Amino acid sequence: MAKDNKKLEIEKLKAEIERLKKELKKKKKYGLVWEEKPEEVVEMCKEKLPVLKEVKNKEIITDKDKPVNLLIEGDNYHALSVLNYTHAKKVDVIYIDPPYNTGNKDFIFNDHYVDKEDAYRHSKWLAFMEKRLKLAKNLLSQNGTLICSIGEDELGTLILLLQSIYKFVSEPLIWLSKSILNQNKISKTSAISHEYIIIASNKEVESKKEKLDLTKNISYLTNEEKDKINNYPLSIILKNKLESYPVKDINGKKIVLIPPKDFVIKNGYDKNSFCGHRFQKRTFQKGHGSERYIKIYKKITPSDNYLGVILDVKDKNNLGVKFVINNSYFQSISNEPILKMPSFLGLYQGGYPGFSTAKPEALIRRLINNYSFKNAIVLDFFAGSGTTGEAVLGMNKDDGGNRSFILCTNNENKVATKYCYPRIKNAISGYKSRPSLGGNLKYFRTDFVDYDEPTDRNKIKLTKQATEMLCVKEGTFEEVLDQKDFKVFKNANHYTGIIFDQVAIPAFKKAIKDIKGKFSVYVFSLSDETFDDEFKDIKQKVQLSPIPEAILRVYRRIFK
Repeated sequence: MAKDNKKLEIEKLKAEIERLKKELKKKKKYGLVWEEKPEEVVEMCKEKLPVLKEVKNKEIITDKDKPVNLLIEGDNYHALSVLNYTHAKKVDVIYIDPPYNTGNKDFIFNDHYVDKEDAYRHSKWLAFMEKRLKLAKNLLSQNGTLICSIGEDELGTLILLLQSIYKFVSEPLIWLSKSILNQNKISKTSAISHEYIIIASNKEVESKKEKLDLTKNISYLTNEEKDKINNYPLSIILKNKLESYPVKDINGKKIVLIPPKDFVIKNGYDKNSFCGHRFQKRTFQKGHGSERYIKIYKKITPSDNYLGVILDVKDKNNLGVKFVINNSYFQSISNEPILKMPSFLGLYQGGYPGFSTAKPEALIRRLINNYSFKNAIVLDFFAGSGTTGEAVLGMNKDDGGNRSFILCTNNENKVATKYCYPRIKNAISGYKSRPSLGGNLKYFRTDFVDYDEPTDRNKIKLTKQATEMLCVKEGTFEEVLDQKDFKVFKNANHYTGIIFDQVAIPAFKKAIKDIKGKFSVYVFSLSDETFDDEFKDIKQKVQLSPIPEAILRVYRRIFK
């Protein structure tokens, strides 16, 4: 008996070994491998389906003929799931600034911060990002582009992850995000002063010659602004006269004092705009390949009529990176929402109160401009304080474009309601010295419909809750008819009809008989019937779609 049991155990062990061999053959031989971690916001979609609900009192409409921008409050996984139905293949540019996963409370997974000591820190980040990047891929148009900012902690993993999802992934673009100089002292050790920008695309082939050069491509700037870039304000200060200025010792540092009259007021620059700022001066060179890094101080004492300048010479060949763009002129000095002090480029400065890592508006403008056109749809599903939205509004104001944006953010620490929405509202309406940028905005929150199984009752429930989703899909937000069994919405040149009961088809047709224009008509169907026969007399006027089956097909693919 004991021998039989032992033989049986051996057979089981052999069977398990064979099973494991088969599983190993399925595994990828090269690439990223990580421990998959379940995410609560993903798991809930097995029983609840995301929809959109409009927050009516946050609507802003300034011109009904212009595109409507969207702000979606909710987890971006849920928002992207909805957008997979409403905006599949429609988005031209996606810009995201995701958590860098530094371990310094910048990344939350399942409602908990992921710190440096977490053994699954990188696995959690990869699981989190993969789901969202795959959903985002489905949104990009044929020539659409994903632009992603990232730090050193996940640079390598992000590149490999993007390569597994997208057909083209650029080499990292290096962005000088901080001054070489510390605000209070000159750093004597190496310090991280840059971040990275990765470009990804669904296109089969993209020449690497097309990679972004942020130092040269400034086509969206005016001629005056281009002139300002080429004429740095200090360009006439230190030419052969550095030694003629007085020097003062401050906290052990030798500070060169520059009289205001020599501090070059050129092209309308105000010397006070530079107080407390740091920036790299590329044109000052000494010796072979060295650069001077300059920090401008406020007046040394109330009685002094000087501005202090501290110089530090470093060998640019030893910096170890190629500076693609210098953030020096994007430093934020504002403590008021929306009110931005003009930098010496003539652009609005970046940053936002309460968001030390917010990207500069001018940087986002430049990125979007390089990969889009004047009627592009721009998505940011890590919207934060809303820089991308303000950048799009500003670009439209400057060049008369009709770009629209979709911002997605949760309301953790009230980022949506306290920061992002007020910022966009103030940008549209104007704020103190900041002129109105104009534009329209619809505010939505993600909501959920219980859907544990595809019963008729659940299908009816989903259909009744899908009205806002259909309006977002068609871009028709103005209500024309509101009947018990059907509704009609419009925009400047298109109508959307939603029929909740097929019995109401004759009444719907009668109601739209005298309305001129094309209709997208959604008819409730328990199966997938389009009711073509019922509309054959007006088939040139309508495009029919069954609901909710079209929505469910998308969700089955995502939540399988």
